[in-house]
Amino acid sequence: MDTRNITYFMAVYEYLHFTKAAENLGISQPTLSQQIRLLEAEVGMPLFDRIGKKVVATEAGRLLHQYGMKMLQAELDAKNAIKELLSEKRGTVRLAVLPSDLDFQLVPLFVEFKTLYPDTKLQAFSTIYVRDEVLAHKVDLGVGLRGPVDKRLVQIPLGSEPYELFVHSSSELANRREITLEELTQLALVMYPKGYIGRDLVDEVFREQGLELATVMEAGSASSLLQLVAAGIGVTIQPRGLLKQHPGWEDIVTIPIAGPAPVRHMELTYYADRFISKAQQQLSAWLIEFFKSRAE
Repeated sequence: MDTRNITYFMAVYEYLHFTKAAENLGISQPTLSQQIRLLEAEVGMPLFDRIGKKVVATEAGRLLHQYGMKMLQAELDAKNAIKELLSEKRGTVRLAVLPSDLDFQLVPLFVEFKTLYPDTKLQAFSTIYVRDEVLAHKVDLGVGLRGPVDKRLVQIPLGSEPYELFVHSSSELANRREITLEELTQLALVMYPKGYIGRDLVDEVFREQGLELATVMEAGSASSLLQLVAAGIGVTIQPRGLLKQHPGWEDIVTIPIAGPAPVRHMELTYYADRFISKAQQQLSAWLIEFFKSRAE
């Protein structure tokens, strides 16, 4: 089975539209349709149902997608392994990271990595769907919240981090040694929108205590939330280490949360049965050490 045709199939599976898939691949739509027909003839079953202009994957198509990802990844792993014989510092490392960690924590580490591996291309993607990106082979490594055990993955704990209240230094709360969940429900909060991992994690702790948070403003980035706090618009609940590695927010202080404080448990993930280059191994080791030092 030609991996080129598998690539064509994967594009149609992703777009469920032959014209859009052909445009993405840089080939004509008739050529793409012909290659899919050849692939269907080879497997002996239709891979897509064509209902008018709508394209739907068949059960055979869904199975081929599952194994096709492994085939393409195996081909890429083989090429990368051979490239590494020429130079351990070439190639590409793709990393998925939660947005707040990418924005505020890891840039100095990336600079150090680029110094040691100048010919290695590092692609760092900001996403709340870290595990999904790893499982879909879209990235080599992922740094995100701890999830259920998955035999397909290597899951390395990166430590835990409590959430605290972030307030402006001029706030009457700034000198508090701690604050309760009940008190937090009475504050003017600026938070991520519902559906964001950080927001859902915090909301879950409050729901377990029979409480609910109300917000005065919501924003989709940690930088925006910190700017709102610095401007005196409100206060926010974020991981304690958010300010530790990022200077420039001296007018913001953090207050521990009493009782069952929200806690995020981090992990490094990568696919268990795929080739890991020396550059990826080095970046993994640095990420583990980085999060260990941050927890100390």
